[in-house]
Amino acid sequence: MSTIVPYVPSPYGVIKKALEIAGLKHGELFLDPGCGDGRSLIIAARDFGARAVGIEIRKDLLERAYKNVIEAGVSDNVLIVNGSFFDVTFPPADVVFLYLLTSVNEKLKPKLKKELKPETRIVSHDFQITGWKPVKILEVNEGGRSHTIYCYIVGESSREEEKQSVKI
Repeated sequence: MSTIVPYVPSPYGVIKKALEIAGLKHGELFLDPGCGDGRSLIIAARDFGARAVGIEIRKDLLERAYKNVIEAGVSDNVLIVNGSFFDVTFPPADVVFLYLLTSVNEKLKPKLKKELKPETRIVSHDFQITGWKPVKILEVNEGGRSHTIYCYIVGESSREEEKQSVKI
């Protein structure tokens, strides 16, 4: 399944706030499907002491992410996989960061439910996971504009959707 998502990096302050909201802790596993230049991986590893895995399909962004991770001195705690996040099996992450389109989140939803463990925290920058109920929503002003961070918990956030599908 190939879906084009434009590369628009999340501002550093938005990523940091999203990981704070998710409660990312030292030693936990962080995942960013579509990690771009690796900034979220660096913040997770450097500022939170997490182990971080990124998935990136574009070779130019993958190379930039590797370079940035090495320059930041966090390469021992970061793994970047080249491929489509639809095709790569997700690791047992504690926190997942998404900055994808709502339509892509919708297509990714079955994979999130199937491959992530219950209680995994998902933070999505600006785009909701339709049908799931966020446990937290936060507005962040950064870079001259307002950003919305949606925080979901696998299992808990999807319960309403599962109840609806049973009724049908």
